[in-house]
Amino acid sequence: MQHRKTQHYVNGAWVDAQSDEVFDVIDAHTEEVFGSVPAGTVEEVDRAVHAARAAFEQWAATPPDQRAKYLNAIAEGLAERSDEIAELISHELGSPRELSESVQAGLCPTSFRVAADIVGDFAFESELGSSTIVREPVGVVGAITPWNYPLHQICCKVAPALAAGCTVVVKPSEVAPLSSYILAEVMDAVGLPPGVFNLVQGAGPVVGEAIASHPEVDMVSFTGSTRAGRRVAELAAQTIKKVALELGGKSANIILRDADLEVAVTAGVGACYANSGQTCSALTRMLVPRESLAEAEEIARRAAESYRIGDPAAAGTKLGPLISETQRDRVRGYIEQGVAEGAKLVIGGPEQPEALPTGYYVHPTVFSEVTPDMTIAREEIFGPVLSIIAYDDEDEAVRIANDSVYGLGGGVWSGDPEHARAVAKRMRTGQVAINGGEFNPLAPFGGYKQSGLGREWGPFGFEEYLEVKALT
Repeated sequence: MQHRKTQHYVNGAWVDAQSDEVFDVIDAHTEEVFGSVPAGTVEEVDRAVHAARAAFEQWAATPPDQRAKYLNAIAEGLAERSDEIAELISHELGSPRELSESVQAGLCPTSFRVAADIVGDFAFESELGSSTIVREPVGVVGAITPWNYPLHQICCKVAPALAAGCTVVVKPSEVAPLSSYILAEVMDAVGLPPGVFNLVQGAGPVVGEAIASHPEVDMVSFTGSTRAGRRVAELAAQTIKKVALELGGKSANIILRDADLEVAVTAGVGACYANSGQTCSALTRMLVPRESLAEAEEIARRAAESYRIGDPAAAGTKLGPLISETQRDRVRGYIEQGVAEGAKLVIGGPEQPEALPTGYYVHPTVFSEVTPDMTIAREEIFGPVLSIIAYDDEDEAVRIANDSVYGLGGGVWSGDPEHARAVAKRMRTGQVAINGGEFNPLAPFGGYKQSGLGREWGPFGFEEYLEVKALT
């Protein structure tokens, strides 16, 4: 077994797991075991939390410029190992190599550099009338992270938490956990003080729940499904700890009548299919003027056809497999339900691609004539499945976009940027890409409604890890 891991990282040292139980890591392309990690225990979480608690006071008192030096060193260490990170994630998740290099590995150093820049300039004290307002670290942070962007999601929590002066205990997804070891190795190599960063592998119902309920954890930051987020919030409420949740989405992409339809629909397909559709903010509902529906279908069909599906390591692959057999079957079930409920299948379908007899593959799929009450228009599918919905006027488009329990992402396309901006402001969602706006690592990321609580990335994400005190 190539990547058999038997340890956790606690209090600045590699510690042998207490249990012989392991989680196998499956290569999403070959369906073969690629590695394994230990199944952590409640006792191992307790040890990690106490290490973080013991390290907190000294780390919180470390001058911000010194914390920034550590963060920049971590960024350099991750950048030096980016090829290794990309290869690991291509195997355990199935991300095409180009995506693994540019996003999965590429964003990790960015998180630490951004956090270093923010803490270097941040005003931890300010005056307000007769009071001095002090911002100080919240304490011990438990970070519970998902499998779809396995190392990036760890880094975008750990970097601002460390910058703020917090200590952390991380539980990666047991489905795609291997890249987290590289981060721990980098932390160790840069000489981060013992206990500041701790890594415990294991299952959500064991390790995750132990972190969320631990009385010595001051804040839990969770990214994952809305169902699991509810459980984390429930457990955290027992000790009234601070909670940040980044959960599901069913994001709408409104293409207005004055948009360039060819450009907007083509880009919209890409915004749905990124990471094989396994992106919480994916633009999975495309809203188009009713009179343009047939043309939009044809553009979307051509765009979907251009997505070469196959081996993540092969040059030119744009769509890799899904993460697991469970996820593949779930997505196929949604496709079958879309057909059963009367949506028009433009391209794709639930069948295994003939040229790919192994691997957790799903055809890039486009539905049209989708109505807002259909299951595929309401539930998060987390696969390469696009639903095209027709609207009659702008007000109806906004109503359809906002008619969701989620409110994470969104998009608006228009020939007039100010027109697009006006519509974007009416969308009840945490972020809106206007005419395909590029990713901004300084902008806040998070959602309204059942898409979560709090924000990540940039100054807003940094401030989630601070408490506010008034000295009067």
